[in-house]
Order: sequence, then structure tokens, then C-alpha cells
Amino acid sequence: MANKQRVVVGLSGGVDSAVSAYLLKQQGYEVIGIFMKNWEDDDNSEYCSSNIDFVDAASVADVLGIEIEHVNFAAEYKDRVFAEFLREYSAGRTPNPDILCNAEIKFKAFLDHAMRLGAEKIATGHYARVRERNGSFELLKGLDPLKDQSYFLHRLNQAQLSKTLFPVGELPKTEVRRIAAEIQLPNAKKKDSTGICFIGERPFRDFLNRYIAKEPGPIKDEKGRVLGQHVGLSFYTLGQRQGLGIGGVKAKGAQKGGNDHAPWFVARKDMASNTLWVVQGHDHPWLLTPQLSAQDVSWVAGHPPAAGEVGAKTRYRQADAPCRLQPQGDSHFELRFKEPQWAVTPGQSAVIYDGEICLGGGVITTDAASA
Repeated sequence: MANKQRVVVGLSGGVDSAVSAYLLKQQGYEVIGIFMKNWEDDDNSEYCSSNIDFVDAASVADVLGIEIEHVNFAAEYKDRVFAEFLREYSAGRTPNPDILCNAEIKFKAFLDHAMRLGAEKIATGHYARVRERNGSFELLKGLDPLKDQSYFLHRLNQAQLSKTLFPVGELPKTEVRRIAAEIQLPNAKKKDSTGICFIGERPFRDFLNRYIAKEPGPIKDEKGRVLGQHVGLSFYTLGQRQGLGIGGVKAKGAQKGGNDHAPWFVARKDMASNTLWVVQGHDHPWLLTPQLSAQDVSWVAGHPPAAGEVGAKTRYRQADAPCRLQPQGDSHFELRFKEPQWAVTPGQSAVIYDGEICLGGGVITTDAASA
């Protein structure tokens, strides 16, 4: 290329984005790295890895011989992602901030910044793919089924996909690690990050405590018996098993080996009466949902698909569940599952697939209790 196309890569300090930058350079692009700082409330805490991540990203840029710029999106993050996150938790729902962060920061604020730098495209280390067909752009699953991240990217629109590259989307993670080791990237063996970007590895409840008021109330079983006290409905999610503090409840004279020893799960949250409802046993009917409604819908193609048979994920890392999609205008849809789904959680996203193509998705509003 006489005039190399400029691509701005989001370098997170992790191995996936580092290898993405390397692959783009190999393909002849002019590559610029950007490190996004999205959180600064407690930079000095043991949990905020942002400073270490920047050092890692900078040393990767050094090895690859590319420029890196440190950009602070913390204000945008607080306004667009964190405020919504707290609103949802306070309303008793369980949001997915990574999805919002992709839609509002990585593929909006970062994309705008990259375009100001004269970039033709942006790239990230996500495991997903983009395919152009008949002038429109499709979002496809990453080829490594264990790492596919299309679930988190389902809110991306045509304008965003047309400007995005996912260089590792075609590769298995093992190959990405192999490349990183071969070209001696300093972070080749770095562990994958887990947890939400602004929480890091810290205990989740401790973090929420700082932002959401505690309102204790009763924990009840399906018969209405009070089994204990919860610390505040926002701190629990449907299907949760640990941390309920009621492990020792057994009916008097219970037979050993009976269901009385089965674990307890969070099944419903009643905000009106501030009650946490729990049930015993993984397959209790209250934990199974045959249908759901979703709103705040985003379709990759810019318009809803036709009603019909699709696959859907109601949480990351689950197989696509066969179901029937019924779009309700542009902003709602309903799903009816062939087999009831476990612990479908309001606030999480239901993401729709046609085979390897991610069609879009929406935020779950109703669960088994109201379906």
C-alpha cells in the first residue's frame, strides 16, 4: 500500500488486543494504539489494575514499534455506563455493564476519537467477526466457541460495524497465545481479565455497598416462611446460590437424603414488599422460564428480523436455546422457548442468533414470576 490505511487499536494491556495490533501491522496497516482509561474513582486501590494495564499496553506498543496514546474516557463512562448500572441495580435488576461499555465507550467515544485521528477503522481484541454482504454488515460469532464475545457486541450498529476490525475473531485463543509467545510479547502469559472493568477482582457486594443503600428485609420460601434476612435486594441475582446465609434451614425431623438438604437458590425479588424469595433445588419451577419479553432492543441490521425460529442466549457462556422470536415493533420482542430456560434474569440481555450470525438483542424485562 502506498498510502497505508490507518487503524487505531484499543490496547487494553491484554494479550488479545496485543496480538490484534501485531496482526494488523503484518497485514500492512498503519497501526496506532490507544489505551482507554474508563474508571478513576479508586485508582490507588489494590483492585484497580488500570495502571498496571497501561504499563503492559505501553510495553506491547514498544515491542511492536507503534505509537500509543493514553485517553481518559472516565467522565463519559460515569455518565453513560455507570449511572445506568446503578439505576438498574437500584431497581432490583441485574445489568450487564460490558454490553453498555461496548455500545457507549469502545465503539462510540473511542470510535469518534479514532476518526479524529484520521483512522479509517478501529480494531479491538474481541472474539467476533464482521462480514459485509450486499452492502450491509453482519456480526458473526468468533470461531473459538469457548471465547466467542458476540453476546457483548450485539448492540453495535451498521455504522459501527462498517468501521470495525476484529483481527483475532478467526483464531482460537490457543493460537493467539502461541503468536504472543512467538513474537515475545511481554504480556504473552498474562491471565485473562475477569470481572467488570470498574470493579476488577474485588468482592462485588463490597463495591456496591459504596453506592447503593442497604435495605434489609425478609428472605422467604415458597410457603411464605421467613428463613432469614437479606441485606438489600440489589445485592442478589436470580439463580444465586452462595451468600444467602440460610444454609442450615431444615424442617424438624427431616429425613436424611430427602430434598430438605437441597441447596437454596434466589428465585424472585419483590421490590414492592422488599422480599427475597428462595427455593430449594436447581430445577424448581420458579427458576424455569418458558418465555420472556425484552425491551430497549437493538438490531444489527437496523430493523427487526422476521418472526420465526431462532437461537437465543439469555446469559453469556450458554448454548443458543431454540425459541420462537416475535418482534413487537422496533423496540420490543418476545421469545418462547422450546425448553424452559434457567434463572432468566431481568436486566440481563437476551441475544438472538441465526446460526453464526448475531441479529441483535434486548434487555430482559420479565421472568418466570410474571410470564
